[in-house]
Amino acid sequence: MTQRKELHERVLKAKSKQELAEAYNEWAMRYDTDLVDEMGYVAPIHAAELFHKHLAESVKILDAGCGTGLVGECLRQMGYTDITGLDYSADMLQQAEKKKVYTALLQGDLNNLHEIENNKYDGIISVGTFTSGHVGPEALNELVRVSRPGGIICFTVRDSAWEEDKYDAAITSMVNNGKWILLEEQDFDYIRSEGSLCRTCVYQVAF
Repeated sequence: MTQRKELHERVLKAKSKQELAEAYNEWAMRYDTDLVDEMGYVAPIHAAELFHKHLAESVKILDAGCGTGLVGECLRQMGYTDITGLDYSADMLQQAEKKKVYTALLQGDLNNLHEIENNKYDGIISVGTFTSGHVGPEALNELVRVSRPGGIICFTVRDSAWEEDKYDAAITSMVNNGKWILLEEQDFDYIRSEGSLCRTCVYQVAF
């Protein structure tokens, strides 16, 4: 098994936050080359384009689970300039900083964004975070909390995790409880080399 394949397997099968952080810290320097160039990780550009459809450019954005900054790069190319990146891995954040596309970078856990106040962001995007071995649907409530009323939240869910972690039930419950409304959903390629898909969802936080 190649090192790239081994790290990818460790990321997907991590049993704890510590295991996940260790795998990402080891992978950080080669992450873009391995995942984008060699494996065909295309979710960031598809999600950024869908996000852009629903959000003006002069807004404050949180890239939740920013990793090495792939989504931030896409957003900056689209004209967004006020982007905060947040990730659990310090080494991934170091790589993101090199891209010079973020106004701020935060290390934190999507399940408890205690360092961020309520109603802070106009738009939130999260790509590649809601997947196997990572963050579950309960973290969506934190994204709603730190979004302003009427804010736009765009997130991807890997196809295997959608069923396994019961995202449909969690998201429907949030709709029924008046937390947000659906604007758009599409299925896109996730990692082309493995034939995986992701559900890309865009919701507007209730006023």
